[in-house]
Amino acid sequence: MTQPILDAIVAALLVLGGLFAALAGLGVVRMPDLLTRMQASTKAGTLGLGLITVAAAVSVGTVEFALRAVLVMAFFFLTAPVGAHVLSRAARASGVELWTGKVPPRAQDSERSQ
Repeated sequence: MTQPILDAIVAALLVLGGLFAALAGLGVVRMPDLLTRMQASTKAGTLGLGLITVAAAVSVGTVEFALRAVLVMAFFFLTAPVGAHVLSRAARASGVELWTGKVPPRAQDSERSQ
């Protein structure tokens, strides 16, 4: 492929990866309890890291670097869910309170139910 097309692909992957990483950070700040925060950080963070790693592999363009990128992604894809599972088990064992509230209905939903 030509260089401008590769640059556009790398830029798109980096932007998407950065957006998913930012979404993971926002989820950690906005979610009400430990388990939902962990879910937000592991799902969106893993996808963000995957996209950024693919962008780096495409940018460098060597087989050696692509293999390293695949190993980094495999390591992260295996360790992030295991780490979240261990943290959730520790939270349950120590008696961390979970959020029991409800999401308030939107105004248009309450109008439909009347």
